[in-house]
Amino acid sequence: DVSDKGAVAEAIKSLPSNFRNIDILVNNAGNAHGFGSVADGVLADWDAMMDSNVSGLLYVTKAVLPGMIERGAGHVVNLSSVAGKQTYANGAVYCATKKAVEAISEGIRLDHTQHGIKVTNIAPGAVETEFSEVRFKGDKEKAKSVYAGFEPLVAEDIADAIAYAVSVPDHVTIADMTIYAKAQAA
Repeated sequence: DVSDKGAVAEAIKSLPSNFRNIDILVNNAGNAHGFGSVADGVLADWDAMMDSNVSGLLYVTKAVLPGMIERGAGHVVNLSSVAGKQTYANGAVYCATKKAVEAISEGIRLDHTQHGIKVTNIAPGAVETEFSEVRFKGDKEKAKSVYAGFEPLVAEDIADAIAYAVSVPDHVTIADMTIYAKAQAA
Protein backbone atom coordinates (compact mmCIF):
# COMPACT_ATOMS: atom_id res chain seq x y z
CA ASP A 1 0.00 0.00 0.00
CA VAL A 2 1.93 3.01 -1.27
CA SER A 3 -0.23 5.32 0.82
CA ASP A 4 1.21 3.77 4.01
CA LYS A 5 4.65 5.32 4.49
CA GLY A 6 5.66 2.66 7.03
CA ALA A 7 4.70 -0.15 4.65
CA VAL A 8 6.65 1.52 1.85
CA ALA A 9 9.77 1.90 3.96
CA GLU A 10 9.48 -1.71 5.15
CA ALA A 11 8.95 -3.04 1.61
CA ILE A 12 12.06 -1.29 0.32
CA LYS A 13 14.11 -2.32 3.37
CA SER A 14 13.00 -5.95 3.02
CA LEU A 15 14.19 -6.32 -0.59
CA PRO A 16 16.84 -9.01 -1.09
CA SER A 17 20.29 -7.46 -1.35
CA ASN A 18 20.55 -8.15 -5.09
CA PHE A 19 17.36 -6.07 -5.68
CA ARG A 20 18.15 -3.10 -3.42
CA ASN A 21 19.95 -1.04 -6.06
CA ILE A 22 16.90 0.18 -7.92
CA ASP A 23 17.89 1.68 -11.26
CA ILE A 24 14.41 2.50 -12.57
CA LEU A 25 11.42 3.51 -10.48
CA VAL A 26 8.03 3.60 -12.20
CA ASN A 27 5.44 5.37 -10.08
CA ASN A 28 2.23 4.07 -11.61
CA ALA A 29 -0.03 3.97 -8.57
CA GLY A 30 -2.98 6.23 -9.05
CA ASN A 31 -6.71 6.19 -9.05
CA ALA A 32 -9.83 8.26 -9.36
CA HIS A 33 -12.70 7.83 -6.96
CA GLY A 34 -16.07 9.31 -7.80
CA PHE A 35 -17.07 11.85 -10.39
CA GLY A 36 -18.67 15.08 -9.32
CA SER A 37 -18.20 18.69 -8.40
CA VAL A 38 -16.34 19.83 -5.32
CA ALA A 39 -19.68 20.71 -3.73
CA ASP A 40 -20.82 17.10 -4.19
CA GLY A 41 -17.47 15.48 -3.39
CA VAL A 42 -17.03 12.61 -0.97
CA LEU A 43 -14.20 13.31 1.47
CA ALA A 44 -13.13 9.66 1.64
CA ASP A 45 -12.76 9.66 -2.15
CA TRP A 46 -10.60 12.77 -2.00
CA ASP A 47 -8.42 11.26 0.73
CA ALA A 48 -7.97 8.05 -1.27
CA MET A 49 -6.84 9.99 -4.35
CA MET A 50 -4.49 12.29 -2.43
CA ASP A 51 -3.04 9.39 -0.41
CA SER A 52 -2.31 7.21 -3.43
CA ASN A 53 -1.69 9.66 -6.27
CA VAL A 54 0.41 12.19 -4.35
CA SER A 55 1.58 10.90 -0.98
CA GLY A 56 2.19 7.37 -2.26
CA LEU A 57 4.33 8.64 -5.13
CA LEU A 58 6.32 10.77 -2.69
CA TYR A 59 6.79 7.95 -0.14
CA VAL A 60 8.09 5.49 -2.73
CA THR A 61 10.31 8.06 -4.40
CA LYS A 62 11.80 9.17 -1.07
CA ALA A 63 12.55 5.54 -0.21
CA VAL A 64 14.33 4.88 -3.53
CA LEU A 65 15.96 8.20 -4.42
CA PRO A 66 18.80 8.16 -1.82
CA GLY A 67 20.25 5.01 -3.38
CA MET A 68 20.11 6.59 -6.83
CA ILE A 69 21.83 9.71 -5.50
CA GLU A 70 24.52 7.60 -3.84
CA ARG A 71 25.17 5.69 -7.10
CA GLY A 72 24.98 8.85 -9.24
CA ALA A 73 22.45 7.28 -11.58
CA GLY A 74 18.81 6.31 -11.84
CA HIS A 75 15.59 6.99 -13.64
CA VAL A 76 12.26 7.98 -12.08
CA VAL A 77 9.20 7.59 -14.31
CA ASN A 78 6.01 9.15 -13.00
CA LEU A 79 2.64 8.60 -14.60
CA SER A 80 0.47 11.66 -14.38
CA SER A 81 -2.40 12.11 -16.84
CA VAL A 82 -3.71 14.51 -19.43
CA ALA A 83 -5.86 15.52 -16.44
CA GLY A 84 -2.66 16.98 -14.98
CA LYS A 85 -2.38 19.27 -17.97
CA GLN A 86 -6.03 20.13 -18.47
CA THR A 87 -8.76 20.13 -15.82
CA TYR A 88 -12.15 18.68 -16.73
CA ALA A 89 -15.58 19.15 -15.20
CA ASN A 90 -16.43 16.94 -12.22
CA GLY A 91 -12.82 15.88 -11.81
CA ALA A 92 -11.23 18.75 -9.87
CA VAL A 93 -9.60 16.70 -7.12
CA TYR A 94 -8.34 13.95 -9.42
CA CYS A 95 -6.99 16.60 -11.81
CA ALA A 96 -5.31 18.38 -8.89
CA THR A 97 -3.52 15.17 -7.87
CA LYS A 98 -2.25 14.69 -11.41
CA LYS A 99 -1.14 18.32 -11.63
CA ALA A 100 0.80 17.59 -8.42
CA VAL A 101 2.50 14.64 -10.14
CA GLU A 102 3.53 16.98 -12.96
CA ALA A 103 5.00 19.48 -10.47
CA ILE A 104 6.73 16.76 -8.44
CA SER A 105 8.28 15.32 -11.61
CA GLU A 106 9.63 18.71 -12.59
CA GLY A 107 10.88 19.36 -9.07
CA ILE A 108 12.72 16.04 -8.81
CA ARG A 109 14.30 16.72 -12.21
CA LEU A 110 15.42 20.21 -11.12
CA ASP A 111 16.79 18.96 -7.80
CA HIS A 112 18.46 15.75 -8.92
CA THR A 113 19.69 16.06 -12.50
CA GLN A 114 22.97 17.09 -10.88
CA HIS A 115 23.10 13.61 -9.30
CA GLY A 116 22.78 11.82 -12.66
CA ILE A 117 19.10 11.03 -12.18
CA LYS A 118 16.68 11.21 -15.08
CA VAL A 119 13.02 12.00 -14.55
CA THR A 120 10.28 11.29 -17.08
CA ASN A 121 6.66 12.31 -16.70
CA ILE A 122 4.19 10.40 -18.86
CA ALA A 123 0.68 11.82 -19.23
CA PRO A 124 -1.69 9.25 -20.74
CA GLY A 125 -5.06 10.16 -22.17
CA ALA A 126 -7.94 7.69 -22.31
CA VAL A 127 -6.52 4.26 -21.45
CA GLU A 128 -8.99 1.41 -21.06
CA THR A 129 -8.02 -0.31 -17.82
CA GLU A 130 -9.84 -0.90 -14.54
CA PHE A 131 -9.46 2.85 -13.91
CA SER A 132 -13.07 3.72 -14.79
CA GLU A 133 -14.42 0.74 -12.86
CA VAL A 134 -12.71 2.08 -9.73
CA ARG A 135 -13.97 5.60 -10.41
CA PHE A 136 -17.55 4.36 -10.83
CA LYS A 137 -17.38 2.01 -7.83
CA GLY A 138 -17.52 -1.21 -9.85
CA ASP A 139 -20.28 -0.17 -12.29
CA LYS A 140 -18.92 -1.97 -15.36
CA GLU A 141 -21.54 -0.56 -17.76
CA LYS A 142 -20.83 3.03 -16.73
CA ALA A 143 -17.10 2.35 -16.93
CA LYS A 144 -17.41 0.86 -20.43
CA SER A 145 -19.38 3.91 -21.61
CA VAL A 146 -16.31 6.11 -21.05
CA TYR A 147 -14.65 4.42 -24.04
CA ALA A 148 -17.72 4.10 -26.28
CA GLY A 149 -17.36 5.25 -29.86
CA PHE A 150 -13.58 5.28 -30.17
CA GLU A 151 -10.55 3.05 -29.76
CA PRO A 152 -8.86 4.01 -26.48
CA LEU A 153 -5.26 3.43 -25.57
CA VAL A 154 -4.40 0.17 -23.79
CA ALA A 155 -1.93 -0.50 -21.01
CA GLU A 156 0.63 -1.88 -23.48
CA ASP A 157 0.73 1.48 -25.28
CA ILE A 158 1.86 3.17 -22.09
CA ALA A 159 4.28 0.35 -21.26
CA ASP A 160 5.87 0.86 -24.69
CA ALA A 161 6.31 4.57 -23.94
CA ILE A 162 7.94 3.77 -20.60
CA ALA A 163 10.24 1.25 -22.28
CA TYR A 164 11.25 3.86 -24.85
CA ALA A 165 11.91 6.56 -22.24
CA VAL A 166 14.17 4.32 -20.15
CA SER A 167 16.06 2.86 -23.11
CA VAL A 168 17.30 6.03 -24.80
CA PRO A 169 21.05 6.74 -24.68
CA ASP A 170 22.39 7.92 -21.34
CA HIS A 171 22.88 11.49 -22.55
CA VAL A 172 19.16 11.78 -23.46
CA THR A 173 16.27 12.45 -21.08
CA ILE A 174 12.68 12.19 -22.22
CA ALA A 175 11.27 14.75 -19.78
CA ASP A 176 7.60 14.69 -20.66
CA MET A 177 5.28 12.67 -22.89
CA THR A 178 1.59 13.27 -23.51
CA ILE A 179 -0.09 10.29 -25.14
CA TYR A 180 -3.59 10.46 -26.61
CA ALA A 181 -5.72 7.90 -28.35
CA LYS A 182 -6.00 8.79 -32.06
CA ALA A 183 -9.59 10.02 -31.57
CA GLN A 184 -8.68 12.23 -28.60
CA ALA A 185 -7.42 15.81 -28.91
CA ALA A 186 -7.80 17.10 -25.36
